[in-house]
Amino acid sequence: MRYFGLAFALVIGAAGGVMADPVGITKDMMSVTVETAAGPVEISRVQDNAAVIEGDFAQIARPCPNFCIQPMIPAEGVTPIGELELLGFLDDPDVVVIDGRVRPDFEGGSIPGAVNVPYTEAADRLGELGCEPDFDGFICDGPEVKSVALYCNGPWCGQSPTAARRMIEAGFPADKIYYYRAGMQGWRMLGLTVTGD
Repeated sequence: MRYFGLAFALVIGAAGGVMADPVGITKDMMSVTVETAAGPVEISRVQDNAAVIEGDFAQIARPCPNFCIQPMIPAEGVTPIGELELLGFLDDPDVVVIDGRVRPDFEGGSIPGAVNVPYTEAADRLGELGCEPDFDGFICDGPEVKSVALYCNGPWCGQSPTAARRMIEAGFPADKIYYYRAGMQGWRMLGLTVTGD
């Protein structure tokens, strides 16, 4: 009980309000500003220390299939990444951050600066990444071909892993694909900025 009183005293300020400790991305980075089609967007974390994840992304026991846990590496040669790497890619002109979800999911909230390429279209849109059409798919070599960072709903979502495999089958180099497996569930769990929120 004594511990509870001490903890309670630390949370309640002199004016009786709840004190909020700053919530940074890292200890040295409070936010990142990225350019989007709609202009600059500041990505930061929610500053409410009592915030919790809600809605569909709070669901943790969806049946498999369709909601099976995805592998960390969806195809040989693909590199898994975390949030800090993804934030860096949002500001890198040589990398396109791709939301591989269907359009309604993308429109319901996405990572600022991401481009929507639904997984069903990924293999057909490689020309947008600098690849040249060929009879059997695409030719994707040369310095003009951009790298991609793919994500979807979370560790249980198969949309971006499917996109990665289809892109590779169409001729896109696996070593130019990065996979953010935590997806929107992980992004929201960390309280990071989402479009439309």
